[in-house]
Amino acid sequence: MEGRVLVTGANGFLANHLVRDLLAEGYTVVATVRDLSDPVRTERLQHHASSLGCPERLELREADVLDADPWKDLLAGCDGLFHTAAVFSLSGNSDVILNTANLGTEHLLKAAAETGVNRIVYTSSTAAVGSGPRGRPKDEDDWQSGSSMPYTAAKTESEQRAWRIAKEHDLDLRVINPTAILGGGFSRPPPSVDWMPDLLSGAWPVIPAIPMAFVHVEDVAHAHRMAYEVDEAEGRFVLAPHSGMTMVDVARTARRLRPESKAPKRSLPRRLLPVAVFYDWLMGLRTGERTLTRAVVRGYMRGDSLYSSSKAERVLGMTWRSFDACVEDTIRAFEER
Repeated sequence: MEGRVLVTGANGFLANHLVRDLLAEGYTVVATVRDLSDPVRTERLQHHASSLGCPERLELREADVLDADPWKDLLAGCDGLFHTAAVFSLSGNSDVILNTANLGTEHLLKAAAETGVNRIVYTSSTAAVGSGPRGRPKDEDDWQSGSSMPYTAAKTESEQRAWRIAKEHDLDLRVINPTAILGGGFSRPPPSVDWMPDLLSGAWPVIPAIPMAFVHVEDVAHAHRMAYEVDEAEGRFVLAPHSGMTMVDVARTARRLRPESKAPKRSLPRRLLPVAVFYDWLMGLRTGERTLTRAVVRGYMRGDSLYSSSKAERVLGMTWRSFDACVEDTIRAFEER
């Protein structure tokens, strides 16, 4: 399919797969990164174009979503926009996370409206869908409420802002809500997979039974393109084919796929999660980084990880890579680094 589209945050885990998918289907891609002089941000994208034999259809541009100025020029001549750029952190600076999400959304969507780019695919998250109530699969009609996690609040606020701007400017907005993304093909390990080496090496003596749902990065990239191409697509699309799971399922699958690994065999019951929070706090004193804060645990444990992906299957024609493939491809990516 021919066409010219812009992809923000193109060096990201999801976005670089999306760029490859779009190039493979014949699109010309304007791919933005924050720093063109950083080879980590550009080499994988250039490799995609080179390996597909279409370097002339990849246009790398430098831009920051916090800066409103460049986007009208970058969108000029484009047929569509994929806005994927975001800060993914469970415990990072809340102002940075919120500003990147909210200001970035406002700058991109208003620039699209002013340049006549009507069809937009926006990357949100099941963080904006929420995890409650327990026992019922959550779908596109559900919204997160009352979370104290900066990332969750940012994804919810920015998606709601996107819908308001789209309504105000009559934009054709389609939103993708993936859950935790696994797989390979990253320049820097993103937070959704950067814990895998610790899990395999035995750094965790036990695994907390935190509710999680998973999807393969290549399926998420494909869903973005289908949401753009299918005229009947509208609204939100939850991508959570492997739902109702916990981190224990990841450890169990990793041990089966890599019997020589030291993935933990014992799980930490829900009632003992405060112990894991205390351990994480102690480790944070040494490393300066926190992952399993009390706010994070409260956010996870208020609900469950049951979701329905039936709309994506019905409207976008989605089929899914297996959970084994999700874990295998993630492990292999670290083995090949």
